[in-house]
Amino acid sequence: MPILTLLGIGLAAGILSGLVGIGGGLVIVPLLVMLGGMSQISAQGTSIGALILPVGIFAALKYHRAGNLDIRSSAFIACAMALGAYLGATLALQLPQDTLKKIFGIVLVSAGLKFLLAK
Repeated sequence: MPILTLLGIGLAAGILSGLVGIGGGLVIVPLLVMLGGMSQISAQGTSIGALILPVGIFAALKYHRAGNLDIRSSAFIACAMALGAYLGATLALQLPQDTLKKIFGIVLVSAGLKFLLAK
């Protein structure tokens, strides 16, 4: 995939992550599959690798400086998330690609509907 495309995907994911707090994976994974022709599982792995440090560190610092970061809550969520990520990755690597795509789509549609229908 061209470097400019990858940089564009990263920029879009970073802006949306900082702007509305969505996980960059909601942007990165579909774009890597659609634009890069990656498999679902490779796109998810690539997204996780890209998100480990830059988004977490820089966005968290910005929110912390503005007084909008509850460190205690973040720490508890992070501990549970580490275990969940390990279990989720283990499961994802065992699922057929079509099943994984459907699960990903259901998550995206469900989240979108929740926000669109909010009062």
